[in-house]
Amino acid sequence: MSYRLEAFSSVGLDEALLRLVIDEHTSGRIPRLAQLWTYFRNPLEPVGAGESSARLPAQHRGLPPRLVTPSSPVLDDRSRSTREIVVENDIAWRIATMVDFMFGKPVQLLSTADDEPLRRTIERLLDAIWERSGGIALLQDMALLAHVYGYVDMLVRLDEPALSRAGALAPGDDASHLIERIAAMVSIEIIEPTRGIPIVSPEDYRGLDAYVVHFEREVNQTEPSRQLRRTLFARQRPQASAAPRRRRSAVTEIFGPGLWQRYEDEQLVDEAPSALLPGLVPIVHVQNMAQPFRYEGLSEVEPLIPLQDELNTRLSDRANRVTMQSFKMYLATGLDGFDRVPVAPGQIWVTDNPDAKIESFGGDADSPSERVHIDEIREAMDKISAVPPLAGGVIRAKIGNLSSATALKVTLMGLLAKTARKRVTYGRGLTGVCELVLAALDAAGVLRTSPQDRRLRVLWPDPLPVEPGEEVAAARNKIELGVPAERVLGELGYAASDPGIA
Repeated sequence: MSYRLEAFSSVGLDEALLRLVIDEHTSGRIPRLAQLWTYFRNPLEPVGAGESSARLPAQHRGLPPRLVTPSSPVLDDRSRSTREIVVENDIAWRIATMVDFMFGKPVQLLSTADDEPLRRTIERLLDAIWERSGGIALLQDMALLAHVYGYVDMLVRLDEPALSRAGALAPGDDASHLIERIAAMVSIEIIEPTRGIPIVSPEDYRGLDAYVVHFEREVNQTEPSRQLRRTLFARQRPQASAAPRRRRSAVTEIFGPGLWQRYEDEQLVDEAPSALLPGLVPIVHVQNMAQPFRYEGLSEVEPLIPLQDELNTRLSDRANRVTMQSFKMYLATGLDGFDRVPVAPGQIWVTDNPDAKIESFGGDADSPSERVHIDEIREAMDKISAVPPLAGGVIRAKIGNLSSATALKVTLMGLLAKTARKRVTYGRGLTGVCELVLAALDAAGVLRTSPQDRRLRVLWPDPLPVEPGEEVAAARNKIELGVPAERVLGELGYAASDPGIA
């Protein structure tokens, strides 16, 4: 099998380069991305052999060997047959909080076209396309992947034959059925970084010459070789026969300027030219936080990994100390039968030995340095992530300090500033997808627009809770300033067609 990439020769993509980038992605990038996802997800993993093996959270990999591997008492006086393992995933709730601040509420995409009927038609059409592609759930998934991996890519898929037959959409017409039909011909997909391989332009790291999607999937078939071996040798050596497994198929999609190809196990199964987006790769890149002169953005998980390992280590050490010192122990001298009588309230021992005595030791004692060290680790994670416990609903300070919205914003200043910074990159990605869709619809003759008409802006909601009275007062002020009532109602979560809305 071999790839047929003659159509991509104009961008320098041949079979040798394709195999090289896939190998570099598989051996170099995927292990790093898998580590980032593992520290965020922290799934339970089997430790040891056999089906009954114990399961530990995946972050136990970052613990020192003295906690996770048996050691000799001669080399380590803290060794026991089993050690207490404590893993507190401080990364997951911080990432979830960041995503909630980004897309906890729906955003609005507003057209800046001069013509009002065209502007309303663009907004309705784009809203229908985003909703059919997943709506707010799609945006939350996009933000989650970008926060973990540092970036994510958005793919615009077009049913070009259907779009060419859809007919024209006149601005201002109340053609809801036509809008829904057109929205069904366009889909917006998320490309997980573990699957996407960008072929970046040598002249500009922000440009793409091509884009490759490569992954393996399980199909509803068993592996022929294993099934044949199981059939032939089942009677001769039933104990050595292997259970059948699902066959895995390698899928490779290549998106280039004006062309798309799909391979399964390196065999070309489908291809199609793109007449609606000539010279363009239908991919929009979204960075979590911009990283100068790099295609990848900055991950929120990566800087937290060392601190998470240190936190889990100290929590495990504290658990071992508490386990060893939680119960008082007694040393009896000159007292016969002490080992046969349980220690209990009201228990009395009688002896004729005047030198007999009982000494107690153990019991959990306070360790200020340990407590301070753990608190400092948590504070360091707060500083790096800009997500304090308050953002997750944990209130440690006095309630009186948060009696006003201004005080709450000051307390969350770091997270709010970071969210505002991310809105630049995420907003650019959202508008980039919309402009790509509008360009394709214009080329198909569905909705005629100029480059100026395709510009949009993103209206972001306030991530903090707002009093209903303040929202209504702000809405009245906007209407008095001339903002269309329909747009103001949309910001409040209402539609003009809702019952009771005048």
